[in-house]
Amino acid sequence: MSYFAVFLKMVDPEKSAAHRPEHLAFLARLRDEGIVFASGRFSDGSGGLVIYKADSLEAAEKWVSKDPYLIHGARRAEIHEWEMVTNAVLPQ
Repeated sequence: MSYFAVFLKMVDPEKSAAHRPEHLAFLARLRDEGIVFASGRFSDGSGGLVIYKADSLEAAEKWVSKDPYLIHGARRAEIHEWEMVTNAVLPQ
């Protein structure tokens, strides 16, 4: 299992506001399924970050492509495999 950092860069603030509830519901479902590790918005309004857990980049891209923000053109995604270093106790 690998981690993938997905930067959701703001494209259209109005579309983003309109589709925020749908986006948050999408993330909540994936979090409950163990696919999303963490997520949050940037306080400067430039977008947000979602950390996905997936077996491959292709699997992560598949999940990312289903995000309502991307489907409706509110955000643009930039995906990077993330080699996390932490002393935090993480959920299994």
